[in-house]
Amino acid sequence: MYDLIIVGAGLYGATIARKAMDAGKKVLVLDKRDHIAGNVYTENVKGINVHKYGAHIFHTNDKEVWDFVNKYATFNRFTNSPVANYRGELFSLPFNMYTFNKMWGVVTPEEAQAKIEEQRKAAGITEPKNLEEQAISLVGTDIYEKLIKGYTEKQWGRPCNELPSFIIKRLPVRLTFDNNYFNALFQGVPVGGYTGLVENMLKGAEIRLGVDYLEDRYKWDEMADTVVYTGPIDAYFDYKFGPLQYRSVRFETELLDIPNFQGNAAVNYTSTDEPYTRIIEHKWFEFGKDAEGNDIPCTVISKEYSSEWKLGDEPYYPVNDEKNGALYEQYKELTKDCSVVFGGRLGEYKYYDMDQVIAAALKKAEEII
Repeated sequence: MYDLIIVGAGLYGATIARKAMDAGKKVLVLDKRDHIAGNVYTENVKGINVHKYGAHIFHTNDKEVWDFVNKYATFNRFTNSPVANYRGELFSLPFNMYTFNKMWGVVTPEEAQAKIEEQRKAAGITEPKNLEEQAISLVGTDIYEKLIKGYTEKQWGRPCNELPSFIIKRLPVRLTFDNNYFNALFQGVPVGGYTGLVENMLKGAEIRLGVDYLEDRYKWDEMADTVVYTGPIDAYFDYKFGPLQYRSVRFETELLDIPNFQGNAAVNYTSTDEPYTRIIEHKWFEFGKDAEGNDIPCTVISKEYSSEWKLGDEPYYPVNDEKNGALYEQYKELTKDCSVVFGGRLGEYKYYDMDQVIAAALKKAEEII
């Protein structure tokens, strides 16, 4: 009945669906949620596009990916410049000259570099063996203690000296006053939210929501030449070797009858005094304006709480340590004898930025269409 059935209406599934339909294929998209767009889903609340599953800022250096998404949405000029709040003190993120000046009173890049080097040497780190040592070698002890340690331990639920160093290797550190968190040529947020972007990508596909593919997979498999599965790989194989580990996130979202809560889209809370990792104020992703360009008199905030994942929770971040890597390889081996195509963050047990998801899906679409 269908050339492709795609399980999951997020960015990976929507990209393959779009390329398949452009090639004249008949596509059915299934999703167990009651909406499309996966974790980039946005819903309009009083004129504010609320990022339901956490903040998403699109950024990429890949011109092909940027051109692709711009066919289906207009992107604004939003630049990600988060702020760190440590017990009421505010610091710039990424770590830049504003951060170093506030922390140490230094005013030149040379002074900042010397301070970092002094603290790195005092810590006696030559080859970083864990996240704590990697962070200190990048930005020194003071910044690690105030702006990294508490936040990271809340996020991962583990001491920093038990976390692998690679988690923090992409930490932006700049000896300039550049406040742009991402080093990307292209950056922004879709005007009107991500749901509209995915809706446009899926135009022409048959979509069935509230459908759990795994409950009746054999029925669906018989209805298509190819099935693309973007759900958890361990769930597909009935947790044969045991569940993979994830970190999950819980959101407390409030509509406030004030025009401005924190003056920025994202504020990270880096001390363990607060149980949440950050507060998102959604209106600032679109500069506090509604679709008609009017100032919005209210605001919506979301507090994010990181937690250990358990069966039944929403999986967010794969725990890519040695144990889980080995477990994933066992599941991956099973896919070799399986006609289903596995892809995306959950299907490949891999942390993907949005542009990487789309790039991977474009490549996979060429293979299977």
